Amino acid sequence: MTEYFQTPNLVWDSTIAIYLFLLGISSGAVQLAIAFRNTSGVKLDRPSQNWIIRSAVILGSVPTIIGLTLLVFHLARPWTFWKLMFNYQFNSVMSMGVLLFQVYMAVLVIWSAIMFKDWIAHFVERFLPALKFLLKWIDTAERFLKPIEFVLFVLAAVLGAYTGFLLSALISYPMLNNPVLPALFLASGTSSGIAATFLVILLAGKLAGDSHESHFIHKFEVPIMVTELGLLVCFFAGLYFGGGQKLVALQNALSGFWGAVFWICVFLIGIVIPLIANMFVSPKWKFNRSFIIWVCICDLVGVLCLRYFILYAGQLTIAQ
Repeated sequence: MTEYFQTPNLVWDSTIAIYLFLLGISSGAVQLAIAFRNTSGVKLDRPSQNWIIRSAVILGSVPTIIGLTLLVFHLARPWTFWKLMFNYQFNSVMSMGVLLFQVYMAVLVIWSAIMFKDWIAHFVERFLPALKFLLKWIDTAERFLKPIEFVLFVLAAVLGAYTGFLLSALISYPMLNNPVLPALFLASGTSSGIAATFLVILLAGKLAGDSHESHFIHKFEVPIMVTELGLLVCFFAGLYFGGGQKLVALQNALSGFWGAVFWICVFLIGIVIPLIANMFVSPKWKFNRSFIIWVCICDLVGVLCLRYFILYAGQLTIAQ
């Protein structure tokens, strides 16, 4: 088994696959929450009490922090990572990614503070009255909530696409040097963010499968998965019609161990089963809490395996 994860041309390993997976969850969860707050038709007087908002704060920050921590320790000299945070190289995809994370996290913290200002006010007044000035800052920021949400939504989308740009920058690998990759990772990341949010609101929030939040999330599942499937077709079509080494890369990727990973884990478990579950089952099952949980697990397994497949199968063939 280990030989499939130790190919001769390997540059990035499974740490990067997990990193890309976690960033996709963060991107998708934040986009979903902003969409919910602005288009669900429900006025949220206390956003901190809503589990989709809570999920966005948790899934937007924790996976990103974990992913960046993995990336830091993946570096040859992790103790020099701080230099990347202050020395930007505009011709480096990695450096631009660090800048993106910093801006994204800063805006996410501001948005989270606005959403949870009642909690923060209670905490400050009870334990840290000297920090009451923060409450005034939050009130000031709340006046600009719409622009802040617009910026955060765009940053989350760019973050999701960035995970694909990061791999497409490896121009020596015909399969990875593909313009469809950023869009594919954005769509699949959004799908994983939706699935992760569903798990949080059902398991931690203990919401019913037919709650208003569940009905809202269901609106996005099929369109996102159909988009993901269409982008996969475009991705492989580009390799097929590209000829030469691109065709060789496609043949290597869809055969053997990584071919099985794609057809079983990505295509069947990650796309076909969730699509069938959302399009063809009766409402009794579609809004069943346990059924939704299993479908979401399938979705997350498929997205994680897609990251592994693209990363490892993409490094099987090198340009000559």
